[in-house]
Amino acid sequence: MKIIYPIVHALFYAVSLLPFRVLYFFADAAYLLVYRIVGYRKKVVRRNLTLSFPEKTADDIKRIERGFYHFLCDYFVETLKLLSISPQKMLQHIEFRGLDELERCFDEGQHCAAILGHYCNWEYLSTTGLGFKRHPEAVMGLIYHPLYNQVFNRLFIDMRQHLGGTCIPKNDILRYLFTYKREKRMTLFGYISDQTPKWENIHLWLPFLHHDTPVFTNGEKIMRKMNNAVFYVDMERPQRGKYIATFRLITRTPNQLEENAITRRFFQMLEQTIRRDPQYYLWSHNRWKRSHEEFDQRFIVENGKVIPKNTNNASTPQ
Repeated sequence: MKIIYPIVHALFYAVSLLPFRVLYFFADAAYLLVYRIVGYRKKVVRRNLTLSFPEKTADDIKRIERGFYHFLCDYFVETLKLLSISPQKMLQHIEFRGLDELERCFDEGQHCAAILGHYCNWEYLSTTGLGFKRHPEAVMGLIYHPLYNQVFNRLFIDMRQHLGGTCIPKNDILRYLFTYKREKRMTLFGYISDQTPKWENIHLWLPFLHHDTPVFTNGEKIMRKMNNAVFYVDMERPQRGKYIATFRLITRTPNQLEENAITRRFFQMLEQTIRRDPQYYLWSHNRWKRSHEEFDQRFIVENGKVIPKNTNNASTPQ
């Protein structure tokens, strides 16, 4: 790690110095390889799109599919650019809206949470702190799942922290939130909440894109515990290399809402965002690999815990 990482970082840093137009040339070449030749996860993408949009024609599905693969290749080169891009240049590629309302929460001493999905280039939200006017010292936090490969785990941390983001492993988040609160440092933490939970972490199913979908609820539990003002991040990509991130307030009083109300509202808003321009969602993820029917066959819920019906099994299938 100590020997390999500096070499890998230097290589990727050098590539990140290339202008966007050159990086997009490489992205176009990668599209031909990834989509036309290799067909990376093409069956998963086609199935996800077909089941999510039964009202669309086969030609519509293929058009969205092609747009998705173009965007996926752009996503990688755009994210790589985070290693070296300047704050001034970054603000030419992303516009933040709704931060005035968020900073009013800071003015009144309330910490904030942003809930979002894998839509547009979510990595660019690590630079949200660049848009703070009255609270440039506030912590822009990103909760992440550490990668198995330590070299690329470190590389992604460096990319996300280059312009002020603070990466916190998901298992440590509460400890850090309480520390920042004790230190009276205002915080905005982002929760990407559309992953697929493991069987034992499924506590809620919601309708999402014509699927009965298992969803995470831990993010909402943390927001309630910390009494956060909760914002949904609505992203748009009006043109290549340009993003608009709009922070839309869901609630400033999370504990006055019914249980799971924030999670339900998030998935409703995310679906609206996706339907507006579906090619920018992460369709290559096998998001609906767990079915409600299989869950009911194999598991029971007792006192809020998911337990395999066959308790003789030593482990829970993933």
